[in-house]
Amino acid sequence: MLEELKTKYVGTPLEIMEDDVAMVVYTPRSVVHRHTYGKLSPFFRALKKGKLMATKCVNPECPEKRMWLPPRADCPDCNQPMDWVEMPQPIIGTIHTFAEIVYPGAGIELETPYYQIDVELPGVCTIFKGYLTSGTAKIGMKVKAGFNTKNPSNTILDIYWDPVK
Repeated sequence: MLEELKTKYVGTPLEIMEDDVAMVVYTPRSVVHRHTYGKLSPFFRALKKGKLMATKCVNPECPEKRMWLPPRADCPDCNQPMDWVEMPQPIIGTIHTFAEIVYPGAGIELETPYYQIDVELPGVCTIFKGYLTSGTAKIGMKVKAGFNTKNPSNTILDIYWDPVK
């Protein structure tokens, strides 16, 4: 009886049905979610402009002098604020490892199958995650950064990687 009630009232906004078995209320909503990137906002602003921003610790006593991508607001080694550094163009990296995504989880906006790749970048102490737009991923393969500047999503999906030919 409950399944029959669910089926009968799906798609009827704000309709209430009640009997001895169950009360069914269908209330469609549009939830507005506001999210702040806080101190990492320069990273996402730059992606919309076709730039990749990293962070670097300027504390002379800090042992790590390379850049961080994804960026950190504060240095993980000495807890001091980081400075922003623009990565020089063209941004060429090397695939460190990869996974072919055939069955993605909920909320994935990319068309499957695709390759999720981890990219090593010169002068960067961390590995940067992304996705490959075409071809077959291989460890050691050279890739070039591209940017979604025409219709940005304001997410990490605004940077992608193309094979270097």
